[in-house]
Amino acid sequence: MSGNNDMHSLTWLHPGQSDESFPPVDRALREPNGLLAAGGDLSLPRLLNAYRHGIFPWYEAGQPILWWSPDPRTILYPSQVKVSRSLGKILRRQRFRVTFDQAFTEVIKGCAGPRHGVHGTWITYGMQQAFIQLHHNGHAHSVEIWEDDALVGGLYGVSMGRVFFGESMFSRVPDASKVALVALCRHLDHWGYPLLDCQTPSEHLTRMGAVSMSRQRFVTRLQQLCSVPSRPGPWAVELALGG
Repeated sequence: MSGNNDMHSLTWLHPGQSDESFPPVDRALREPNGLLAAGGDLSLPRLLNAYRHGIFPWYEAGQPILWWSPDPRTILYPSQVKVSRSLGKILRRQRFRVTFDQAFTEVIKGCAGPRHGVHGTWITYGMQQAFIQLHHNGHAHSVEIWEDDALVGGLYGVSMGRVFFGESMFSRVPDASKVALVALCRHLDHWGYPLLDCQTPSEHLTRMGAVSMSRQRFVTRLQQLCSVPSRPGPWAVELALGG
């Protein structure tokens, strides 16, 4: 890091002042990519304001709340989600049952659970409680993947206007999170959501069609898509996926 682009240039937010403005996203650090602000709180108004402007919280226990807006942004067009031949076979077998908004708390706890080769979690207790509140207010949604009566995978995120901001996913059996993502994309496309925010890249997401979008273009799209009415929650959907 050099020049003014260092930790000293971070904006520090104040807890309890949920109407406090975030700095412009073009002030985010280049390294680490997208770090914009620290502090504040996870109140419902502040979280909704953050997502509306292309900002999300991501931090670990013991850290202050950190707010990010990376450049470029990883996004997925729901109409263009890629289904591999092997995943298509799994969908056609209809091994899994898919529901929406039936077990949000269990899904977020599953996403926060231990993962192979990963120490700790960024989905802290405070984050879990904040997103559960978002869910109770109709802003956050979950996709659940069931095998018989066991929850074996899922994902959750935030819906605003006609954008879905994906947060995290988990699998307890192979391919469960992929099935959840396909189910979400198919419904988002049917409901007129042209954009699914994936935040940062991963091999898993890239294989399923995620691409990069400049932060400037992403924020411009948010201004357009977040200004229209969102699909109200809870999302009462239950289905079996075919190929």
